Amino acid sequence: MRQPVRLYVLILLWMPALFAQATPDLTARMATLEAAAKSAQSAGDNAWMLISSALVLMMTGPGLALFYGGLVRRKNVLGTMMQSFILMAVVTVLWAVVGYSLAFGGSSPLVGDLRFALLHNVGSAPNADYAATIPQQTFMVYQLMFAIITPALISGAFAERMKFSAMLLFTVLWSLLVYFPMAHMVWGKGGLLNAFLGGTVPCFDFAGGTVVHITSGVSALVCALYLGKRTGYPALPMKPHSLVLSFIGACLLWVGWFGFNAGSALGASALATSAFVATHFGAAAAALGWICAEWMENGKPSVLGGISGAVAGLVAITPASGFVAPFPALLIGLCAGVVCYLMVTRVKRMFGYDDSLDAFGVHGAGGTLGALLTGVFATSAVNDALKDGAGRAMPLGLVDGNGVQVLNQAIGCAIAWALAIAGTLVILKVCDMTVGLRVSKDQETEGLDVALHGEEGYIFEG
Repeated sequence: MRQPVRLYVLILLWMPALFAQATPDLTARMATLEAAAKSAQSAGDNAWMLISSALVLMMTGPGLALFYGGLVRRKNVLGTMMQSFILMAVVTVLWAVVGYSLAFGGSSPLVGDLRFALLHNVGSAPNADYAATIPQQTFMVYQLMFAIITPALISGAFAERMKFSAMLLFTVLWSLLVYFPMAHMVWGKGGLLNAFLGGTVPCFDFAGGTVVHITSGVSALVCALYLGKRTGYPALPMKPHSLVLSFIGACLLWVGWFGFNAGSALGASALATSAFVATHFGAAAAALGWICAEWMENGKPSVLGGISGAVAGLVAITPASGFVAPFPALLIGLCAGVVCYLMVTRVKRMFGYDDSLDAFGVHGAGGTLGALLTGVFATSAVNDALKDGAGRAMPLGLVDGNGVQVLNQAIGCAIAWALAIAGTLVILKVCDMTVGLRVSKDQETEGLDVALHGEEGYIFEG
């Protein structure tokens, strides 16, 4: 019996030495596995964000270009589509020079600094303040696509009557004075309205209800009022020349919007899935809401009504998409379809302004409605990123018991409205005094395609 006892003693004495040799190897292997897992997550998130960037760019061209291009008269189709296309170039250069830095540099309440000017230090390393699993360059180019489409939305209000040179100057000044500051206030670190990064007024805007839609929609209304009505409006018929183009554009917008909203999760996560679902449900309910309202009033459901309703729902669900469950998303979309229908039919007719393609009725009204309803339906069950001092998820909206959030959302909307109105009025005045805003009556009658670009959208000669 002594031999087995001695063997056990020797094993016990050798075990620490054996574990001492195995532990470093095990630790190294665990570190390697952890690094591989992080690399895989980064690769997956980066792939999704690059796809989302492409989807959002597709919303401007061809999506918005086709949607707006089909809604104008035949003689203005190229001029209208060109307004969307040229912003893909102009805003990109402006963003690279100073725009990204003003939107996401520094931590002041109102506007960023110049630390990222000329894209200095914007490379493959992540910016942990915004997206810790993707290169900052990916985050930068994703946000660029929002900066491109936002001023393009405004062009729907002054379609068929603004000079091309005035549109270019207006876009540059508007981006500098309205969009970049608003993007920093809502999404930038330390921004006045940023609920997650130290804002004084915690406003929820997942993908751009205030930043994109309220600023563009309200600015569109100011432009329409400042420029005045198109020659002959409303006595002369100014029907869309090709609802087929607009139909294709609207469908491209619907698809691209998944990058707009689900991409705002900044990673291939469950939150991206939730935003994707909310986006689709909101658009579907709004399309039905608009069509039903129109059907009851006019006796016929129109294609234009259906696609307009879908866009209205996409607008309204944008700020809420990362905070609400599927059925509240349906309700937000339904409300948006009916409200925006009334805005572009009753309210527009009542006040008599010429918002050519209803940029205010859809984006201004729909964005405001969506931002306010975000304060009602936002829930930590969907987005638990807002924590208290103990690390527990905080209640978000009225349904969570945080009714004050509705007031916070209203303050955010008011600030977006005020900045858009004041900034747009100043910019229009500057443009009017320098290059002039409106084409001549003869040019307007001839059409912007020939008068401004020397081309025609359709050639019917054999």
